[in-house]
Amino acid sequence: MLNKEYRLTQEGLDKLETELEQLQVRTKEVADDIAIARQQGDLSENAEYQNAKDEQRKVQRRIKEINAILASSEVVEPPTSNDEVVFGSTVELSGSDGDVSYQVVGSLEANPAESKISDESPIGRALLGAKKGQTVSINLPANTKQYTVESIS
Repeated sequence: MLNKEYRLTQEGLDKLETELEQLQVRTKEVADDIAIARQQGDLSENAEYQNAKDEQRKVQRRIKEINAILASSEVVEPPTSNDEVVFGSTVELSGSDGDVSYQVVGSLEANPAESKISDESPIGRALLGAKKGQTVSINLPANTKQYTVESIS
């Protein structure tokens, strides 16, 4: 993750900052758990202590990861025009297999279950720059699909 620049929507930035705050609270809770477990005696056979230490490492690793992301990220302003698909746009598409809607976001925010696709994915790359009414070809591993851009917001 080093030396990579991340593009985020404001929503993505807000989610990371909220997660960071929650992890900082969790750090204090885990420290308390470790202190309590230490009082139980032999640490080499103390499962509660080992679990708390594992949790502490996990939380610290994620805090470090989020801080690195925040230090090397750029918040991309929402689109000011709906003339063409840009980072942050929500696109309504129609195709032979039905209608779909996607928001084009950065790789950190991508979540297909929420219809958020990465600007680096085949779908995201195919949509960037498309205009309303335009037919786009999306090259997928199994096949190529054709969609018409119905709306951009």
